[in-house]
Amino acid sequence: MASSTGKIRVEKDTFGPIEVPGEHYWGAQTERSRGNFKIGTSALSTLVESRVNSTLRPGAHRMQLTRPGGVAERMPQPLIKAFGVLKKAAATVNETYGLDPKVADHIRKAADEVISGQLGMEEFPLVVFQTGSGTQTNMNVNEVISNRAIEMMGRDLFILMTMSTCRSLQMIRKSLVRLPSGS
Repeated sequence: MASSTGKIRVEKDTFGPIEVPGEHYWGAQTERSRGNFKIGTSALSTLVESRVNSTLRPGAHRMQLTRPGGVAERMPQPLIKAFGVLKKAAATVNETYGLDPKVADHIRKAADEVISGQLGMEEFPLVVFQTGSGTQTNMNVNEVISNRAIEMMGRDLFILMTMSTCRSLQMIRKSLVRLPSGS
């Protein structure tokens, strides 16, 4: 996890500034997705449970749903690890096309942490319910790998960096087409 536990950092994207929990490596896009895709909130579960349970005879087994947005509804770990493999390979290829070798090396190291599980699933909070082709998950992986790479280079996540998430992994971000194609 990021070394700044308990702090809030402000990240900026095309929509402007947004507060991001300092103990995590994700950035603005992931934080916006967390707010915009509250599909299956606890309130919905409570409503469904209460309606179903109210129709049951006394003493019958009561329905209890897995709380939406919880671990069961997040992107599966094998998919996140596969994105790590993809980002690592893309960093290697893109190094031959001009990606700074130092940046490429740190991206590969950060991707290895995703692949090994060292960067845990708490860094990938998005639920499977998203729009389109998984763009939010792709950006979540980009942000985590990029911000971890920034930290590995000895830079503070709380200082505006010249190596922004989108710029540092721009050559790699086209991987979002891998999610819907299954390749």
